[in-house]
Amino acid sequence: MSPLRTLLVDDHPVVREGLRAMLAGDEVTVVAEAGTCADALRAIESHAIDLVLLDMQLPDGEGTTVLTALRARPTQPAVLVLSMHDDPTRVRRAMEAGARGWLLKGASRNELLAAMRAAVEGRTTLDPSLTPDPGEALTAVERRVLSRMAEGRTNREIADDLGWSVATVKKYAQRVFEKLDARDRTEAVATAVRRRIV
Repeated sequence: MSPLRTLLVDDHPVVREGLRAMLAGDEVTVVAEAGTCADALRAIESHAIDLVLLDMQLPDGEGTTVLTALRARPTQPAVLVLSMHDDPTRVRRAMEAGARGWLLKGASRNELLAAMRAAVEGRTTLDPSLTPDPGEALTAVERRVLSRMAEGRTNREIADDLGWSVATVKKYAQRVFEKLDARDRTEAVATAVRRRIV
């Protein structure tokens, strides 16, 4: 397996130096480093790069600036965010802008290498601390709807039981589907049972 040609983007030289040392080996070749969004984009233009290891806070802007610029290119390297921040909003923005994953600084070498390889292969990796049990994200009301779905009740029956309109039941059901990453109620219930949410 050929080494991943990697660009390190972080505004702290000591962090880049640490990453370079950490990644030393046959799996990765660090072909360039950058400390700003502008330098990162210049490096991408002038080097053949498979993967960008990107910090999100840079002196001349957010890392999303780099991600957005890359989307306009016909060919683009994979991007893996390596950050000290675990803010869900930032994570979501980065993923929507094209990042292939988000790891927190402090990840082990093996975790980092696995996430880098996954990113280049088109798979997504999120730091385990960023992916709580989906059941914990459900509100009490959403759990009530889900438990009635698990009992096999129709939307009309759930609406009658809770004193709601069918439209309201559908609204909450849709929220449950989104939080459990389910396409329909059958998949939502199966996921809920498997994860012991109901």
